[in-house]
Amino acid sequence: MTFELFIFYFFAAIMVFAATGVITSRNPVHSAMFLVLTFFTCAAIWLLLEAEFLAITLVLVYVGAVMVLFLFVVMMLDVNVEPLREGFVKYLPVGLLVGVIMLVEMVFLITQKYFRADQYPIPERVGADELSNTETLGRLLYDNYLFQFEIAAIILLVAIVAAISLTMRRRPNTKYQAPAEQVGASKEGRLRVVQMPSEERS
Repeated sequence: MTFELFIFYFFAAIMVFAATGVITSRNPVHSAMFLVLTFFTCAAIWLLLEAEFLAITLVLVYVGAVMVLFLFVVMMLDVNVEPLREGFVKYLPVGLLVGVIMLVEMVFLITQKYFRADQYPIPERVGADELSNTETLGRLLYDNYLFQFEIAAIILLVAIVAAISLTMRRRPNTKYQAPAEQVGASKEGRLRVVQMPSEERS
């Protein structure tokens, strides 16, 4: 076993352990920390594959931005996890079915000819030594797979709109501000002068 293969198995074992901790931890903050560890180990594996751009993007975008948002939502908002735990057993068959379908789809995609190494040729006008992995990724995304990239962007846009619509729903026993009423307020509506007769001490 070479040293590079040993490093790969080392980071792969940590990533599997951290990914298992994400879904088994009862504390949402601990799950988020396990997810950060998963991202870091995945970035290390990408460095072994000489995909430095993807590795640093994973660290900067997901660990530096997305995970901060996750921790903000978990720690700053009052997330009641008890109802979610109560319905875990009820929705477990559906979750297992969705997981099996996703596993079958991933195996089907990976075993197809579109994901072989010979499907990612280096452009002839640029030599392999002169082309970085960042430029190769850009050429693949915006040339060979432009349509798929645009479809993914539309799906992410729909997900953003759905997330905003879910957070904008009305909740009972919650106070909301009305900016129009605040701007239109006047001192007559906020201040009332009460005339009271003075009292004399006996």
